Amino acid sequence: MNIKEAFFKSPGPDTVKEAVILFFKGVAMGSADIIPGVSGGTIALITGIYGKVLAAIKSFNFNALSKLLKFDLKGAIEETHLRFIIVLFSGIAVAILTLARLMNFLLKAHPEPTFSLFFGLIAASIFVVAGQVKWKTKEIAAIIFGTAVAYLIVGLIPVETPKGLWFIFLSGVVAISAMILPGLSGAFILLILGKYEFITGTLKAPFSMNEQTGMFNLLIIIVFCAGCALGLAGFARFLNWLLSKWHNLTLAFLTGLMVGSMRRIWPWKGEAVVQMIRDKEHVLSQENVFPSELSGYVILSIFLMIAGVIVILVLDKVSKLHD
Repeated sequence: MNIKEAFFKSPGPDTVKEAVILFFKGVAMGSADIIPGVSGGTIALITGIYGKVLAAIKSFNFNALSKLLKFDLKGAIEETHLRFIIVLFSGIAVAILTLARLMNFLLKAHPEPTFSLFFGLIAASIFVVAGQVKWKTKEIAAIIFGTAVAYLIVGLIPVETPKGLWFIFLSGVVAISAMILPGLSGAFILLILGKYEFITGTLKAPFSMNEQTGMFNLLIIIVFCAGCALGLAGFARFLNWLLSKWHNLTLAFLTGLMVGSMRRIWPWKGEAVVQMIRDKEHVLSQENVFPSELSGYVILSIFLMIAGVIVILVLDKVSKLHD
């Protein structure tokens, strides 16, 4: 078997049509990751590839690494879900590189309509995913627990935390684990841990000395990425095990996470309560409110919310017709 045969033997799309569909699912995941409070894991769950994503991550195991170290490239490729990962992550990368600036503009210039659309998309998705669960007492308890967990997490206040390498490593583990979960944003978790600005700052100048720690930014990036790698490998395996062992119960809990996260993306917000911490303004809390008047802007937001619901319901209907 040559390298080409090994590549096409690995799990992944078998036709051009399947590859295109998977690519655009990656685009949707990447687009979601740009939105504060929205997770790519949510989109993976909505589009029916959540289990495949976890399995693909799990495939990068010690066996694959061992074969790679022995220069058995064909064996390493065959061991991993390389075709699936390449197509999916190409879509994610394209979305992040091309849509980041647009989404940043929309969130700053038109936050209410933008969040309204995503609120509608996720609200409808919750009903679609919940429809896959066989509801019993345990599942009801699981969705309530998942809702409470996400609701509390997205309402946490950013704090000051250590800047030692051990905590940077831990931040990587926690952030990437949250990113895998539907309803939780890895970037938002970093913000809560007080490390979002710190980590993004090192990425802007990787070869400079960090003034806050006295360490090279590159070392900080490497340690953070190592934490992400461990978190990704370990937590993906744990979730994959949960889905294989208690699929129905786990799916109910993941649905709860999506429900609880809706608190974060409600379009209309009250006045923010802020506090200056080390000469920087931090939002301590911001209550969800209803619009005070039915203006044209509010009508547009409600229309986009309904449009988001319709899009998901239509996509679900189409996907069932092709099953």
